[in-house]
Amino acid sequence: MVRVLITGARGFVGLHFAAAVARLLGGGAEIIATSKRGGEYQPFGHVLPFDVTDEAAAAALIAELKPTHVMNLAGIAAVMAAGRDPGAAWRVHLQGTLNLAQAILRVCPMCWLLNVGSGLVYGESANSGHPVDEATLLAPTDEYGASKAAADLALGVLARRGLRCVRLRPFNHIGPGQSEDFVVTSLAMQVACIEAGLIPPVMSIGNLSAQRDFLDVRDVADAYARVVKESERLASGLILNIASGVPRRISDILDVLIAQCSIEIAVRHDPGRMRPNDVPIIVGNSCRARKVLDWAPRYDFEQTLNDILSDCRRVAHARLAIDPHNQPLR
Repeated sequence: MVRVLITGARGFVGLHFAAAVARLLGGGAEIIATSKRGGEYQPFGHVLPFDVTDEAAAAALIAELKPTHVMNLAGIAAVMAAGRDPGAAWRVHLQGTLNLAQAILRVCPMCWLLNVGSGLVYGESANSGHPVDEATLLAPTDEYGASKAAADLALGVLARRGLRCVRLRPFNHIGPGQSEDFVVTSLAMQVACIEAGLIPPVMSIGNLSAQRDFLDVRDVADAYARVVKESERLASGLILNIASGVPRRISDILDVLIAQCSIEIAVRHDPGRMRPNDVPIIVGNSCRARKVLDWAPRYDFEQTLNDILSDCRRVAHARLAIDPHNQPLR
């Protein structure tokens, strides 16, 4: 029986990952969900409270539950949030990952650690515009990427000492239900709120010239679940880019979203939405993951955008229903 312990299960990816595991492994997998605050969260039911930065708690949890796999989704999700509190980013991304890895080595050495890093670890190395593969030099430009890269490198060392791990480097993933801290959902929510009359027809935007590699979160979760399924035939320490291989300009995404709105919308640059040290283009080469996992993205990008906008419209209408007399800000 496969027993998968998920950290950060209440985040954006957790439910999608659990659904993908159930689809691929059916009744052959038990899911144990944890998050920092725990509590009731459907469809997991009860989520165990667990803070990955607590070394003793990590050792106790792994010893008690003896999972076959730990899916480490715990993290500071947004780049700008990590920049506002670098200490938290380093504690969660590096120390939290080390706590899990060392606990597994001590008390459950046959367990696999699936650690979620980021395509942002490549940083300046991606500036050539060519899809970066797993051998590309790590050159992060911010605390988010640097703390993810540090954990990735640390796991490489521990893999040489017997840790069974796979290092995942997903590029930008999007989908319904994502926080407005992320660019595509932020743009879609603004369009939806303008349509609903919740805000004036003026959108606040950041860097529209940046190009990113976007994947539907359901495709990302499918790749993660395939790692669980195939782990026994994978090499420990393996690095896998999870990417579409297609760069998409933020301005083009904005145009698609605005075109679906019947209201004329103006665009206003907001300095607060600009990232310092932003890399112009990041696109990944996922040939290795496609080969070893027999994986490929299934969701059409335009359909993903439509799903996000539909979800944002639902949220906007719900906000309007709560306060039907809401007047746009002037």
